[in-house]
Amino acid sequence: MSIDLDDIERRMEGAVATLKTDLGGLRTGRASASLLEPIMVEAYGQQMPIAQVGTISVPEPRMLSVQVWDKGQVALVEKAIRESGLGLNPMADGQLVRIPLPELNEERREELVKVAGRYAEQARVAVRNVRRDGMDQIKKSEKDGDMSQDDAKLFSDEVQETTDRYVKLIDETLEVKEGEIRQV
Repeated sequence: MSIDLDDIERRMEGAVATLKTDLGGLRTGRASASLLEPIMVEAYGQQMPIAQVGTISVPEPRMLSVQVWDKGQVALVEKAIRESGLGLNPMADGQLVRIPLPELNEERREELVKVAGRYAEQARVAVRNVRRDGMDQIKKSEKDGDMSQDDAKLFSDEVQETTDRYVKLIDETLEVKEGEIRQV
């Protein structure tokens, strides 16, 4: 049995990608199209991502807009944004839905920092789980005689280095996001 270090790295990369997606949905002081991406709209009798019913853009630093392609969907897009739990108040202007981003107060910023911290911890746990799986594979291969003790040590060191690199990347990603959230 061989140890697939590429697979281990790919799984750790997935944990970081998930973290970046989760953090992208957290609202900072600046507008970001990724804020609206998780929102689902009841359109044509089914739930659809908002990006499939209109074009999301950022015309100003504190404003988002959705150019809805079908005039009949404007009210549904407005409703989906209002009910998304993001605290946004959209306003329709023809087929354009404008979404001004309210200022974040200090208390809300600290709540968002805590949420970001939880997302980062979930990512660290996911990376550590991948590390544990890799180490278990190495121990099993060594025990079954498929790998020498020296090779097992080399693979273990490499898995640990990869883990450390991804945990550091998670910490750096969190630090950048906390800076964005706290920026007034």
